[in-house]
Amino acid sequence: MRIYLTGFMTSGKSTIGPILANVLGLNFFDLDKEIENEEKLSVVEIFEKKGELYFRNVESSVLEALSQKDNVIISLGGGTIANQKNYELLKQTGKIIYLKVLPGNLYKRLKNKIDRPLFRDLVLGEKEEEDFLDHIKELLEKRRKYYEKADLIIETDFQPIGRTVDLIAKKISYLFNEKN
Repeated sequence: MRIYLTGFMTSGKSTIGPILANVLGLNFFDLDKEIENEEKLSVVEIFEKKGELYFRNVESSVLEALSQKDNVIISLGGGTIANQKNYELLKQTGKIIYLKVLPGNLYKRLKNKIDRPLFRDLVLGEKEEEDFLDHIKELLEKRRKYYEKADLIIETDFQPIGRTVDLIAKKISYLFNEKN
């Protein structure tokens, strides 16, 4: 069993992932944390010092290694799935669960975070809510075609984490037993 959690940054992948893994008796890996361990730099530092292209190449490499592990839940970075090669690897090696969040809620979660490279300038520049929402919507639109091809889409806006975990856990057995 190999489950990939995808969704926009701050959608809950890194929070829900370890809880879900514990409930299901699986191992948990956070792709961004694995990249940071390998590079000995934070994601922000990698973006600043080596650029997004370098980060995306390392991300693909680490993802490929993690995709060989069994009985795992892997929390992906928000943009991991938007690379066609990564997307194909995900589809071939496991099931994808998309944690879907409305743009307004993403804004509330992102507006003060400086550890998100794609939003750091907006936070530090104290940009208006409208600028944030425009950027969120733009990125969501670019990634939508990948996110919405997930094996399971869970809207997480209006339910507590525990209920989201329970819902996913109930649907996973169906997901892995359905005939392709």
